[in-house]
Amino acid sequence: MKCIFLIVCTFLLGTKAFYLPGLAPVTYCQEELKPTDSDCKTDLPVFVNRLNSLETVIPYEYDKFDLCRDQDEDHSPVENLGQVVFGERIRPSPYKLKFKKEVPCARVCEKKYSTKDDKSVKKLNFMKKSIELNYNQHWIIDNMPVTWCYLVEDGNKYCSRGFPLGCQVTKQMKQKDSCVMSTKFNEKDTYYFFNHVDLTIVYHPGDSEEWGRTIPSGGRIISAKVEPKSIAYDPNAQSEDMCRNDLPMGIRGGKLTEDKTIRYTYSVKWQEDTETKWSSRWDYILESLPHTSIQWFSIMNSLVIVLFLSGMVAMIMLRTLHKDIARYNQIDNSEDAQEEFGWKLVHGDTFRPPRKGMLLAVLNGSGVQIFFMALITLVFACLGFLSPANRGALMTCALVLYVCLGTPAGYVSARLYKTFGGERWKFNVLFTSFLCPGIVFALFFILNLVLWIEQSSAAIPFTTLIALLALWFGISVPLTFVGAYFGFKKRPIEHPVRTNQIPRQIPDQSIYTKPFPGIVMGGVLPFGCIFIQLFFILNSIWSQQTYYMFGFLFLVFVILIITCSEATILLCYFHLCAEDYHWWWRSFLTSGFTAVYFFIYCIHYYVSKLELQGGASTFLYFGYMLIVVFLFFLLTGSIGFFACFWFVSKIYSVVKVD
Repeated sequence: MKCIFLIVCTFLLGTKAFYLPGLAPVTYCQEELKPTDSDCKTDLPVFVNRLNSLETVIPYEYDKFDLCRDQDEDHSPVENLGQVVFGERIRPSPYKLKFKKEVPCARVCEKKYSTKDDKSVKKLNFMKKSIELNYNQHWIIDNMPVTWCYLVEDGNKYCSRGFPLGCQVTKQMKQKDSCVMSTKFNEKDTYYFFNHVDLTIVYHPGDSEEWGRTIPSGGRIISAKVEPKSIAYDPNAQSEDMCRNDLPMGIRGGKLTEDKTIRYTYSVKWQEDTETKWSSRWDYILESLPHTSIQWFSIMNSLVIVLFLSGMVAMIMLRTLHKDIARYNQIDNSEDAQEEFGWKLVHGDTFRPPRKGMLLAVLNGSGVQIFFMALITLVFACLGFLSPANRGALMTCALVLYVCLGTPAGYVSARLYKTFGGERWKFNVLFTSFLCPGIVFALFFILNLVLWIEQSSAAIPFTTLIALLALWFGISVPLTFVGAYFGFKKRPIEHPVRTNQIPRQIPDQSIYTKPFPGIVMGGVLPFGCIFIQLFFILNSIWSQQTYYMFGFLFLVFVILIITCSEATILLCYFHLCAEDYHWWWRSFLTSGFTAVYFFIYCIHYYVSKLELQGGASTFLYFGYMLIVVFLFFLLTGSIGFFACFWFVSKIYSVVKVD
């Protein structure tokens, strides 16, 4: 609770006016017209982030590429934990902008490649390989991604966060997507470098009433758009002529046969926009996502279907149970009692402790921890604290909450284990603290080793790994011990009926009431309510699209809870009616089997949507998705278990048992 209190206080202290924490606007003004009593800024810094590609999941830091650099690293912004985990590496760039100062053409740097210099040739080959893999640059201006807007096949404009390093024309004269923009790229087996960018900065003027004051020379940044170009190097060109050459900067593939020089230049234009407000400046990026209207329509259809099915299941269960309970409670003599059948016959064995009860208790404790982490994170996201503009906040919030929620995990695990009659409380609390987090950390560490070998920016630094271990051992483990202490101090959960000493023999089951078919069927309905959202989430992770529909995600999360609960309860009722009382593990695995369908969908997404190259990318994709699937298994399994536990306790508490 102390951790949660500190987090809330941190958010509240970071607020300014009515803007969300970390998202306060910055006012800029012209240097020569800056008011003496104003704190507006005149310099508009341009930051560069790591470069990534849709054809590989291995990003690289900006300095890994032979591009123009800013020698002053002291101006690098401080990255939070979420940004470091996601592999973001934000650095200052050599592009210097002044508010409302037009730049017709400016030289940034020149890169020379000599056939006699093996080091420069190696750098050039890495650049050509990166162009072949469609690596994109990501620039940031005023906390806004610099976007590259272009027309797509259906005639709509799509704004991509980032722009390519260049484009490639293969030996078969096939052009990559980024080469379609111009007919000048027509030489086969050639790599064209985008060495010039036209920046267009759109600003909202400073005479707006929403600011509370008037700054005639000021403004706020609305958007920053870029148009990359390829311009051949001309050693005699000076001033604006450096940016006017119609020939593209192309380098033939294969071995470098002559010395080459690439000059990097840029131009800046400013546009005034009085219609768009600063608070809605992200809209043009989110609205340009392809097929957005179709996706929303599909979500609504899915929600309506799932709600209808959930209502049907609930109605059938309530009507059937009401008749069963009424019939059982009308029995008054012993002769009629011998005619009992169905779920009441196994009342003396229903609450018999399960095998491997400690493991089941540990898994449920970890599932409760993930459940509350997901719930609180979604609440913060719906309130706007974890918007795309607040970089890394989503992952930071999830990690901090997971660490601080060790107490519920220890409490639930200890209480269940004590209810099962367990006495090895030391092993229980140790397993709760280290089993599931240890599995996740072990997988994460193996994947991080692969990124280290590939020298990727996504590789977590050693100091950050130490910090994560410190959070685990220094905060999460002690809180888990505290929760386990209170859980073992509590009395075991009292069951409504006594357990017989001799287990009842389970009759032969039909194919429909056997454990495995029921478990397989149990995950279908919950998966049906989330697979569309899974498509959006996977797109945001692997296809560089922005995820912003947290309201719908929260609604789907609620429906996931309902469908997991109802599907597990329904199948549990059928098994009890078939006189099979082994419901403890089955209730966890029934809803937890949704994770298996999740993993199958991940395979389908990999085959149908991604075009990853290299074994490392494939290994990293399935490794990270395995971690997500495992956490999802704990989440859905614990939901089904506690729903079934409540249901079984409820029905046996309202019937008369002799």
